[in-house]
Amino acid sequence: MEIVLAKSAGFCFGVKRAVDTVYKQIEQKKGKIYTYGPIIHNEEVVKDLEKKGVCVVDTPEALRTCQDGTVIIRSHGVGKAVYDLLREEKISYVDATCPFVRKIHKIVEEYSEKGYHVVIIGNGNHPEVEGIKGWSSNCEETSVISTQEEAQNFSIKEEKKVCIVSQTTFNNKKFKELVEILEKKGYDIIVLNTICNATQERQSEAKRIAREVDAMIVVGGKNSSNTQKLFEICKKECENTCYIQTLEDLDLSKLRSINSVGITAGASTPNKIIEEVQKNV
Repeated sequence: MEIVLAKSAGFCFGVKRAVDTVYKQIEQKKGKIYTYGPIIHNEEVVKDLEKKGVCVVDTPEALRTCQDGTVIIRSHGVGKAVYDLLREEKISYVDATCPFVRKIHKIVEEYSEKGYHVVIIGNGNHPEVEGIKGWSSNCEETSVISTQEEAQNFSIKEEKKVCIVSQTTFNNKKFKELVEILEKKGYDIIVLNTICNATQERQSEAKRIAREVDAMIVVGGKNSSNTQKLFEICKKECENTCYIQTLEDLDLSKLRSINSVGITAGASTPNKIIEEVQKNV
């Protein structure tokens, strides 16, 4: 069987930086370590960190109890209110926000202060999007759009200018489709495509490989937004596409009569898991 492994599979720059930050803190042994939310959307990595004593906190209330250690802000980033809380409570923290996400925070902060209505194209329930929205100076003048229906129903005062940004891991093709709908409404719009280059490259490569193979395997955490989008892209090109977290989830019997299989993985998937899948297919 021919196996085609995507060169872009696995940790992106921002995720690697965040995970390395936590492990470095563990090595330094300077007290208790907390992460605000799972450091990345991969259960295997989070479980390993928990074994090493890293504790995940999910709410501002829980965050207030972390004065006995160091809080690590994950790669997805957080809203301004979280930074304010950490400073007010004098809690030690390390910021592992992906630089590409941090750039969006600055854009949203700047344009919302200028009076623009900010539109974030992305999944409203994703922590990255929640964090981005948290940098707007006026949440009532900030919208999150993820579907064509939401784009078509979007409406604001005509004199308002609009600034459009995107979740870094959003589907690039879908982003352009939603922007096209919004542009037809005639508002004064500035579009800033903030989808990460690594995400675009990963999606393009996955699409190309899926077209050329008999089966496609997408590896990543079940809560990983970018992995879910990879699966959607691959599924459109190759009907025989499966989404797994680890090798244990893979039904190898379905690959017995396959001549070629492609493998790609989300930005929060460790190389160890990818290699294990590759060796055992």
